[in-house]
Amino acid sequence: MPIINSEDMSDKDILKMEIDQLQKEAKTAREPVSKTAKELCDFVEAQSAEDPLIKGVPEDKNPFKEKGGCIIT
Repeated sequence: MPIINSEDMSDKDILKMEIDQLQKEAKTAREPVSKTAKELCDFVEAQSAEDPLIKGVPEDKNPFKEKGGCIIT
């Protein structure tokens, strides 16, 4: 698909392109937030056992673990 530069298009062509895009978006199936939010929560809860942000990273596999400490006496 060639890249279209809007500077090379007339105002009519740009408006036609915008209308085509809006028509595609209007045909997109929509779901109520009440349904999709529950599905999203269920998915997150199902994946949480494997999520390192929730579970944490084991010390031996943490690449950001400090290599050593500083002791001041």
